[in-house]
Amino acid sequence: MHDRIIRPYVGDLLVVIFIYCFLKSFLNVAVMPLAISVLLFSFFVEITQYFGLIYYLNLENNKLALAILGKSFKWLDIIAYTVGILVVLGSENFLAKKRIV
Repeated sequence: MHDRIIRPYVGDLLVVIFIYCFLKSFLNVAVMPLAISVLLFSFFVEITQYFGLIYYLNLENNKLALAILGKSFKWLDIIAYTVGILVVLGSENFLAKKRIV
């Protein structure tokens, strides 16, 4: 999909949810530390884009590296990652309340 909203921003929102769920399925870690770790990891990846790490590693023509590392920093990506983690926290809170009842 090549649009200006769904793939770039909803995709970023979904990727942090996916990473969180993937890690949570294997690790017995509390919600908040894992959510913060995933958020910090996503921020780190975005910072590497700001500094052009993919170019320093000469991987700009490698499709897998490009998909993982990306090549362009955007502040809206940071917001999308944060919203994704807020969705995770809201969902976990909702599910925790359902388990109590």
